[in-house]
Amino acid sequence: MSEENNSQNPNQGSSENFDVSSEIQKIQEQAEKYKNDFLYLRAEFENYKRNAIKERSELLKYGGERFIRDLLDIVDNFDRALAVNITAENLNTFKQGVEMTATELRNLLTKHSVTEIPSEGVPFDPNIHEALSSEATDKVAPGHVARVFKKPYKLHDKVIRTGQVVVAKKPE
Repeated sequence: MSEENNSQNPNQGSSENFDVSSEIQKIQEQAEKYKNDFLYLRAEFENYKRNAIKERSELLKYGGERFIRDLLDIVDNFDRALAVNITAENLNTFKQGVEMTATELRNLLTKHSVTEIPSEGVPFDPNIHEALSSEATDKVAPGHVARVFKKPYKLHDKVIRTGQVVVAKKPE
C-alpha cells in the first residue's frame, strides 16, 4: 500500500509543482503590473505637484492683474485731471471731476471686496483700530473712537489695514 502511495505521489507532485509554478508566475505578473501602475501614478503625482506649485506661483505673481487693470483706468483719470490747467472758471468742474474719480476708486475697491470699516463713534477695538492718542470729549462716549486719521479696511472678512484713531476719554 505504501508503494502505491509513493507511486501516485510523484505524479501528483509534478502537477502540484506545475500548478504552483504557474500560480507563482501569475502572482509575479500581477506584482509587475502593480509596480508599473504605482510608478505611473507616482510620476503623475510628481507632475501634479510641479504644476500646482507653478500655478500657485503664477497666482501670487499675477493674481492682482484684474484689479490692477481696473485701477489703471482710474490712474488715467487722475493723470488727465493733473494735466488740466486750473483756472477760477474751471475750478468747480475740476473739483467735480476729482470727486467722480474718487467715487470710481471707492467703487473699484467695493467691486474687489475691499470695504471700509466704519469707525467714528464706535467702541475702540484693538483688532481694528490703532490708538494714536486719547482726547477728552463729551461728543463721544469714553472708550469710543472720537476721530479717524486713517480708515480701517477689510478684504472679505479679514482686516487688511487697521485704522489710526483717537480714542475718547472723560473730560476732567
